[in-house]
Amino acid sequence: MKAFFLSLLTLVPLASMPRLSADEKPQSEQRVEQLRNLNQRAFKPGEVLEYRIRYGLIEAGKAKLEVKEIVKRSGRPSYHVVGTGRTTGMTEWFFKTRDRYESFIDTEAMVPWEFIRDVNEGGYEIERHLIFDQYQQTVRDLKALHKGEFSYEEYAQDMISAFYYARSWDASKLKKGDEISFTMFLDHEQFPFKLVVLGRENIETDWGDISCLALRPKLQEGRVFSEEEGMTIYVSDDENKVPILIESSLFIGSIRVELTGYKGLRHNLRFK
Repeated sequence: MKAFFLSLLTLVPLASMPRLSADEKPQSEQRVEQLRNLNQRAFKPGEVLEYRIRYGLIEAGKAKLEVKEIVKRSGRPSYHVVGTGRTTGMTEWFFKTRDRYESFIDTEAMVPWEFIRDVNEGGYEIERHLIFDQYQQTVRDLKALHKGEFSYEEYAQDMISAFYYARSWDASKLKKGDEISFTMFLDHEQFPFKLVVLGRENIETDWGDISCLALRPKLQEGRVFSEEEGMTIYVSDDENKVPILIESSLFIGSIRVELTGYKGLRHNLRFK
């Protein structure tokens, strides 16, 4: 499931630490004006994307991404985004998974103020509750305060905000060989993330064919993808830039993620 959310720039109970921590230190007007304004027009509150995850021929899980309401973090309007994932069918017997991710993303700068990760994958559990200071470029984990603060590059993304930030780009100007690059902050460290444009293809769906932009994510070697195989993400070649299909060969085998449902999109999807 982690590979799914990373690819979307990428799947329990919520973390128990107080969620108002990011609002305890309001920033001055001068500092607020220092943040960029990307004026994204790809999504809006109320958007829901649902996916079916297959390992080979087996339906192994389901995932959902929801843009909830707009709330305040550090005095700034922020999208509250929730990603959930769970195993289904036979996969439940030997690798039961329940994952939940939350991100609070600045509506103008498209950077995270807060990130919550609560995963249980076959008994392997991870809990994170990150509070970002986008003015000082520091982050602390309320689940690991003893580790102190971490520094990161300007406008670094978490696993969920990365997906929505990538969607804010103007895809109409992208061509084969172009790259979308930024920094990802994950598990108390940062590393470079890159999306390479492979071209455009028509992808078959339950609603008809749709023109898609094919992207290849490149992560730090040895973290998720093998160098030879990697992953391909097909996003709708329109204003939405919704992931329609994800195909990959990971260290643990092949995976296929298909869009099975959607609602609340900012623009209509155009099927042929």
